[in-house]
Amino acid sequence: MRIVHGWKGLEATDRGAAVAFGNFDGVHRGHQKVIAQAAKAAQALKAPLGVISFDPHPRQIFQPDAPTFRIMKTDQQARALAALGVDFFHVLPFDREMADLTDYEFASQVLAQGLGVRHVAVGFDVSFGKGRTGSPELMGKYGKELGFTVSVAEALGQGDTKFSSTGVREALRDGYPEQAAFILGRPFAIEGAVERGRQLGRTLGFPTANVALTDYVIPKLGVYATRTRLPDGREIAGVANIGVNPTVAGEIAPRLEVWLFDFDEDIYDQVIETDLIAFLRPEEKFDSLETMTAQVMADAAQARALLLPEF
Repeated sequence: MRIVHGWKGLEATDRGAAVAFGNFDGVHRGHQKVIAQAAKAAQALKAPLGVISFDPHPRQIFQPDAPTFRIMKTDQQARALAALGVDFFHVLPFDREMADLTDYEFASQVLAQGLGVRHVAVGFDVSFGKGRTGSPELMGKYGKELGFTVSVAEALGQGDTKFSSTGVREALRDGYPEQAAFILGRPFAIEGAVERGRQLGRTLGFPTANVALTDYVIPKLGVYATRTRLPDGREIAGVANIGVNPTVAGEIAPRLEVWLFDFDEDIYDQVIETDLIAFLRPEEKFDSLETMTAQVMADAAQARALLLPEF
């Protein structure tokens, strides 16, 4: 898959795709339906399959003081799209120029002229252009005028669950990573470089790899059973705390602290990706380090039973 940044002055080889258009934060099962429609059109048109998204996410520009909300980093998004057979990932800069384009200007200048799209697949609730005035109906109208076909994916869900990025965030904030995984089609994962912490866990018998949450949606603070992928592809079961570690003096921002089972290697500064598999308990403040350590060992036993049933 080729990642194409921008929309001006592109080479002919980076234009002319049948594209899915949206933010696609999470690349969840609803997003996958939109991408599948674009893939069907790409096959019929004998065109490449593309996905269009923005970086930064428009919400970061219009609501800079809102709580962090991202489900995926751009590189995670790219890997998920590549797994779906996407040929081009068009990452459009969401800057002041982009924000000021009307819906028609976006369709004509960016989609038709800049990217030369041949088909645009959108979700039923898509909006675009300044003031979010664009709609699926308008996209279809503009496509007829500007020379590209349009398809609209209806809402997708199961039972009372609608497959949406909002649903993923709500499930994580409420402490239901399994529900988030159901919507995503894969576990929610936090990716980041391993930072040096206070190394207290190592002295207590449970060394942890610490990763900042940065722009991620903050899941319910507490303890999780996890699986972590290392840069070399190994996947290690573990138990993690997401929180501020209130038992230890000194304030820290919420972060991921994951204890990788049966693992003792130096991975500082390496980028790891940790899946949240199951929520075990809320974060607690303990009366002593001894009490905290005993609970961590109990958490680890519970996580092992879930992840390594033969243990």
